[in-house]
Amino acid sequence: MRNLKVVKVSSLELLFDDGTKLTSDHEQDCCESHYLDFSDLDISDFEGLEFDLTNDNFFNRIECYGIELKPIKGHSVKVNGYGDNNGYYGDNIDLIIEEANGNTVKSYDVSKCQVNRAYTDECD
Repeated sequence: MRNLKVVKVSSLELLFDDGTKLTSDHEQDCCESHYLDFSDLDISDFEGLEFDLTNDNFFNRIECYGIELKPIKGHSVKVNGYGDNNGYYGDNIDLIIEEANGNTVKSYDVSKCQVNRAYTDECD
């Protein structure tokens, strides 16, 4: 999983050239939503960039914003995180590295890396 290139961008995930996926997960309960939003990105944002997902240094957490993907060389790529609930439910988000066969390789808690629309004062 070294020196991976992004080959496809969708609103829910990034797909790398070996089939690895980078996505987010939140165990939704009723009227809530928490996610990393890849929809603002385009494949051109990743042109010439390669990522090493084998260590924990491929991204930075940005509290009240999202995450920053750090390539081996070149510019970083920022991903927004969003959340919405009434405060009764959880606000957890995990960043997930998933193999092509669907097995989870690693999961990272990025819960503080979101703008929670119900609690905008938390990030002011």
